[in-house]
Amino acid sequence: MGLVTAVAASPGHTFSKPTRPAITLLAGLGVAGDAHSGETVKHRSRVRRDPTQPNLRQVHLIHEELHDELRAAGFDVAAGDLGENVTTRGVDLLALPGGTLLRLGDEAVVEVTGLRNPCVQLDAFQAGLTAAVLGRDERGELVRKAGVMSVVRAGGDVRPGDPIAVELPTGPHHPLEVV
Repeated sequence: MGLVTAVAASPGHTFSKPTRPAITLLAGLGVAGDAHSGETVKHRSRVRRDPTQPNLRQVHLIHEELHDELRAAGFDVAAGDLGENVTTRGVDLLALPGGTLLRLGDEAVVEVTGLRNPCVQLDAFQAGLTAAVLGRDERGELVRKAGVMSVVRAGGDVRPGDPIAVELPTGPHHPLEVV
């Protein structure tokens, strides 16, 4: 079982999000008061392409182990700095198949929809950060380590210290793709 280590939200389209004592997830929408909350896509570049797309990026989760790795490589990063809403520990987010449900605390449930694609804003935050969140697996395939995106299936409050329970989907598991 994993653990929520931090939560963050920002009402503006800022790269980093300030951490908070708690966030409220709203079913079908995302994080209350966060700029990316809504039924349709809110990411500005995606809105320009097609504002009617469903929002598969309501809640962004990053594993705190990535922060540890980045700090060991000399980067100054903390929870919320990379734009995540929920920072986790003890869950291999990148290895989860699409459709995995994550129970965050007593009530909230998010469904993992895909990977976050690292963008150039990372380098604007700290030089070299984009390359640091990209890697290669044993087959030479690109690994995007900048977290996963999800949609809210059941609302509720989420706080640091809340447990995370993982429910894998039934049927064949499909690796995550960029959303």
